[in-house]
Amino acid sequence: MTTRFNELSDFISNQMRMSHIYQPTMLMELLSNGGVAGVSDIAKALLVRDNSQVEYYEQITKNMVGRVLTKNRGLTARHKDTYSLIGHEELSEDEVNKLIGLCADKINEYVGRRGDRIWSHRKKSAGYISGTLRYEVLKRAKSRCELCGISAQEKALEVDHIIPRNFDGTDDLANLQALCYSCNAMKRDRDDTDFRGVVDSYKHRRNGCRFCGEDTSCHLSENELCYSIDATNPLEKNHILIIPKRHVTDFFELYRPETNAALDLLDVGKRRIESLDRTVQGFNVRMEAGGNLDKKEHHCSFNLIPIRA
Repeated sequence: MTTRFNELSDFISNQMRMSHIYQPTMLMELLSNGGVAGVSDIAKALLVRDNSQVEYYEQITKNMVGRVLTKNRGLTARHKDTYSLIGHEELSEDEVNKLIGLCADKINEYVGRRGDRIWSHRKKSAGYISGTLRYEVLKRAKSRCELCGISAQEKALEVDHIIPRNFDGTDDLANLQALCYSCNAMKRDRDDTDFRGVVDSYKHRRNGCRFCGEDTSCHLSENELCYSIDATNPLEKNHILIIPKRHVTDFFELYRPETNAALDLLDVGKRRIESLDRTVQGFNVRMEAGGNLDKKEHHCSFNLIPIRA
């Protein structure tokens, strides 16, 4: 055995640490192609082994193309998970090859006319999302779909705009969530909410509310939807309030992007307090909802209260 074989064998058998199938798949592709393989070839090799992608196109087959060719056109028949071409036994080998050629021509004609737009439904987001931002979204979601909870190990996760870009949704972290491809597809197909009204509602402020008209010079930190300030009547030293910019009276009235934004500032506030006071051993996070709140006067807020020995 060569020295190189022994090195590679030892790495694969003893040293390789795997979080997915990627490393051995790439090495197999390189070994099978004379030691050289393009990025596209390696990506295709990964795709072949990605059952989540196969599952996605199984749904496309059954619910879309299979339904059209079977129920609408009567060209195919389905028995459980198998399709058959009606009348295939009547075709000669030459006729089969000519029909395959016609299908290939149809594909090339369509791709030539529409370009990459035909795959837009498989884009992970409508436009470019940086790797850094994508990482933050997936990290916050703990690598699980934020709708159904399935792990990224079982289904590929996509970064979704909660308010779509088509309705002026931004790339702010608070407007992004991790969804598995199934939930993302269902959200697109079934959500008929007019998001334009939602976008306008983010601008809602109430005259006379001191939190709606808070002097920005008092802000400790802020993002697109929330800001934080020192509590006016602190229960403990360094008590912080995280406040949604939209005038909303109840925690349960917050939109998901606003809760994301508030959680982000809670984390910023936690780290700020810990840097100022090493005696802090923990935190209470409090909010008020429902009950006897004065709906006209109250403005929803999150209280971040340090706990000391």
